[in-house]
Amino acid sequence: MNRSRPTTTLWRPTGPGELELVRELDWRAWPPRLPEQPIFHPVLNEDYAIGIARDWNVRHDGAGFVTRFEVDADFARRYPVRQAGGETILELWVPAEELPEFNAHLVGRIEVVHEFR
Repeated sequence: MNRSRPTTTLWRPTGPGELELVRELDWRAWPPRLPEQPIFHPVLNEDYAIGIARDWNVRHDGAGFVTRFEVDADFARRYPVRQAGGETILELWVPAEELPEFNAHLVGRIEVVHEFR
């Protein structure tokens, strides 16, 4: 019997530049962080991701996107949930140097679920 492992659903608000890099990676990985980005911050709440994409990415980049993706649940537990504000403002903090290993535990493809302009 082929049992699939449990996954955790995460969201990532992103601008057009990062989204193009994800597209170049065939929707299967997040690009390396820039030197000024020591942490990769996927979020646990779709509404929180929508707010960032709509209110921050559009203002700074002209467009904002919300992506959804799955990561192996056992692997995701290594990263503590961080509360970055209110009760539903929850993120995982993945150190930039661990992003390749994090990407190796993605299940399926990264998908765009909302777009704002």
